[in-house]
Amino acid sequence: MVWPGIGTVTAAAAAVAAETKNSNNHRPVRLAFFVNIFYYWSLLFLILFPAVVLADCECGYSLDVDTHQYVFTDLVESNFARLRDISRDTDWARQAFNLTKDKARGDYGEMFAVDNIAANPSSDGGEGVTAGLQLVVRNQLVDGMVPVAEIDTERLDLYWGTFRASIKVTDVPGTCAAFFWYFNDTQEIDMEFLSKDFNPSNKSYPVNLVLQSRESAAAGYNAQSTGNFIKAYLPFDPTTAFHEYRIDYFPGQVFFYADGLLLGTMKGAAVPTSPGHLILQHWSNGNVLWSGGPPAEDAVLTIGYVKAYFNSSSTQRVQDWANRCKEAAGQNAICVIPTLDGTNPSPGDWFFSDHDNMTNNQTVYRESGGARLRGVWWLMAVVLVVACGWTMELW
Repeated sequence: MVWPGIGTVTAAAAAVAAETKNSNNHRPVRLAFFVNIFYYWSLLFLILFPAVVLADCECGYSLDVDTHQYVFTDLVESNFARLRDISRDTDWARQAFNLTKDKARGDYGEMFAVDNIAANPSSDGGEGVTAGLQLVVRNQLVDGMVPVAEIDTERLDLYWGTFRASIKVTDVPGTCAAFFWYFNDTQEIDMEFLSKDFNPSNKSYPVNLVLQSRESAAAGYNAQSTGNFIKAYLPFDPTTAFHEYRIDYFPGQVFFYADGLLLGTMKGAAVPTSPGHLILQHWSNGNVLWSGGPPAEDAVLTIGYVKAYFNSSSTQRVQDWANRCKEAAGQNAICVIPTLDGTNPSPGDWFFSDHDNMTNNQTVYRESGGARLRGVWWLMAVVLVVACGWTMELW
């Protein structure tokens, strides 16, 4: 195997050493040694971590929808099936707050608690245990409230984008499972599953697609009469396995999908115009017109992953993109987002963040915290300090 350039540096070092073979001044020899150490360490670093100097996807991530190509600058990817400690995940915030029954608009209040959110990685799961992040609704009331769960993205700058979540819904009647994008109560995009409405006998599994708007707020947050509500029926049982639910939020229009199948489209003034964040909720308040419940037993919603590809409303993130995207037409400058559909079921296992050279300058959390990269940096620093000191005859 030939390593271009190595012979040149080695020959130069040998020449310096030969000139000083019989000299009492060892500094040139030490300098040659330092040059070689620096060169070889730099070469090793480039081999182990090419992403630091050569990256893909620096101009964004693309998606083709309805004959249009959209390019997104930022991402958040979370593989909850591998996550061991949700409290350390910097992409997500567990929520803790109470709602009175009046605020909850139900027969009972709601007690959102971090104790109702638990990581269950695949390495810990026994037989029959589903790996993923669990959001639990308890069956025992506490001070007139149902213990429930919510987790939100830390980032609040999610503008136009495509947002996906792999979810296994509970089969225990009496809860509402919700995956939604949120700015405020009048700018909200929802996918909601009411477990009491599932009917295995006739294979009826509805999902409610909702835009909360000023019009729905005026109707008591009942979007069913506004034209921005669709009850779609899933072609599968959402309680027996994970399925990917997807919201595409573009200027003036929203698309809803399940496993790549288009469930519904909404357009018009009710479509949000602001940046927001993602929320996953599992709740119950006894309202017979919606969640029903509380459940007769603890009900578990399990999240396999969340993937968000979006344009940021943050001035700093826009500047970060401009700094790293030097040639959008360059090879691999824009990466295609793998999309789940009937002919391509594998993208659920694909994460850009699993590849060091595809998420440079992204904020995505990695449970390792970059320990491998930091370790190499520290080792290089120690070796170079020692070599430099020896070259300067400090020891």
